[in-house]
Amino acid sequence: MEIKERQRDIIEAAGALLTRSGLSGLTIKNLAAEMQFSESALYRHFTSKEEIILAMLKYLAADMDKRLADAVQGVDDPLLGFKNIFESQFRFFSQNKHFVVAVFSDCLMEESVRINETILNLIAIKRRHLLPIIVAGQQKGVFTDSIVPEHLMHITIGNLRLKMFKWKEANFEFNIEARGKDLINSLHSIILKNK
Repeated sequence: MEIKERQRDIIEAAGALLTRSGLSGLTIKNLAAEMQFSESALYRHFTSKEEIILAMLKYLAADMDKRLADAVQGVDDPLLGFKNIFESQFRFFSQNKHFVVAVFSDCLMEESVRINETILNLIAIKRRHLLPIIVAGQQKGVFTDSIVPEHLMHITIGNLRLKMFKWKEANFEFNIEARGKDLINSLHSIILKNK
C-alpha cells in the first residue's frame, strides 16, 4: 500500500490517540488537536475517521504480509517457520501497540463493512502464511496429524489473538514478547507429534 509521508504521520498520530483514548477518542477534532493541524488540513489527506482507520489497517496488512513472508522464506523446518511467524508478530506488536488497539477496539468491526472486511483480510494473511507450515509439518511427521490442518491453524491463531487481547486489556503492562515465547512453547506441546 502506497502511503504518503504526511498520511503516515496522521496514521501514527491516530495510533497514539487510539492507544491513549480508545476508538471513541479518535475523532477528527481530537486528531487535528493532536497534530496541531486544522481539521480542514486533515480532510485534505483523509475524508473521514473511517478512512484513517482503513489506511492504518491496510498498512498493517501490507506490513504483515511482507514480514511473515520474510519470516518463513527459505525455512525448511516447519517448527522454526511456526516459531518465526509468531515471534515476528509479537516483536512487531510490542513496538506498535496502536495496531493492537485498532484491531481490538470495541465495536470496530461493526463500525463499517469496509473495516470489517479489512480486519478479516488480516486474518486471511496470517492463514496464508501459517497453513502451509502446518501442512508441511504434518507431512514431515513433525506436527500431529490427529487434528486437521485447518483446526490447528484456528487453535494457534485464536491463541495469538487472545494473548494480544489480554495484553491490550492489561494496558500493555506485561512483556508481550516474553509471554509470547511462553505461548509458542505451549502451542508446540499441542501441535507436536508424539514420538
